[in-house]
Amino acid sequence: MTVAELSDLFVWSAATALTIALVAYAVELARITDVARAASEARTHVAVGAGASAPAAPSGPTTSRADAPARGRAAGIARSTLVLGTLLLLVAIVLRGIAAGRWPTANMYEFTVVGTFCATTALVVVQRRRPIAFVGVVVTGIAVLALVLALNTLHVQADAVQPALQRYWLVIHVGVAIIATGIFTVAFATAVLQVLRDGRAAGRSRLAQPWSRLDGVRQAFRGVRVTGPAFAWLEQVPDARRLEAMSFRLHAVGFVLWTFTLIGGAIWAEEAWGRYWGWDPKEVGTFVAWVVYAAYLHARTTRGWAGRRAAFIAFVGYAAVIANFTVVNLFIDGKHSYSGL
Repeated sequence: MTVAELSDLFVWSAATALTIALVAYAVELARITDVARAASEARTHVAVGAGASAPAAPSGPTTSRADAPARGRAAGIARSTLVLGTLLLLVAIVLRGIAAGRWPTANMYEFTVVGTFCATTALVVVQRRRPIAFVGVVVTGIAVLALVLALNTLHVQADAVQPALQRYWLVIHVGVAIIATGIFTVAFATAVLQVLRDGRAAGRSRLAQPWSRLDGVRQAFRGVRVTGPAFAWLEQVPDARRLEAMSFRLHAVGFVLWTFTLIGGAIWAEEAWGRYWGWDPKEVGTFVAWVVYAAYLHARTTRGWAGRRAAFIAFVGYAAVIANFTVVNLFIDGKHSYSGL
């Protein structure tokens, strides 16, 4: 077995470990839902027994971190397998670099593996401070999907790179972009949870409202309501304001790194092609994502855009990052066409 094949084996092992973590996080989320639902039913019975009317949907933060139920065995398994999967990815990346004789970020396969490693590392750090099962489900789900697609669709042989990439900027420019993408992934999951938590706290559910042209979709998902019992676990996570603050900090760190990615790419372009900016599709995509995240931070800090409106801008930014990596690399020709496929 060659070093490159051993690296691929470690990536498969990491995907397996992260799949276990995903299932464990889902089991923990279901357990929290059952606990929250039982507590809600108990409060309802007590209130009705005392002659009061049944409580309405929660209108604000109802729990603190101390009020959250104790973590079950599944949470421990999820945390352990998450760390294991992250370490296996680190070994796979090191072996890939040894096999190729260079820094392993020169094609889409390597970018995906290293980006997944950065995302799971950021998740490990975030979960140590504030374990949230839903964020774990989203990030590990994205990580497993990314690794499986990388191994089955984006995989290329570990070879040397073309001369334009044989620069130290391959480590700096691409490395920072990968770290930023990983942080944006965790920030995206936190923003999604923020919107769900805010919807439950306000007693608001978009799917409960009539949609003129998409009423068939509403009927199909009419049982999926953030204010319903299936989302009772939202009462056990931090309130929307705390989640928004966490999301904002992550996005701010990612934005600084993305800014450096844009600047570093311009400097590298001047060294390689004799110009700082040439409206290459990849350059445009990176700039569009930068503008969207800049708008998010500006609206959040100076315009007073808080809550759901700011989160939706962050969703657009993450979509721009993913489109810049997938659509631009696979379907648009340019000087940055280094997918390896």
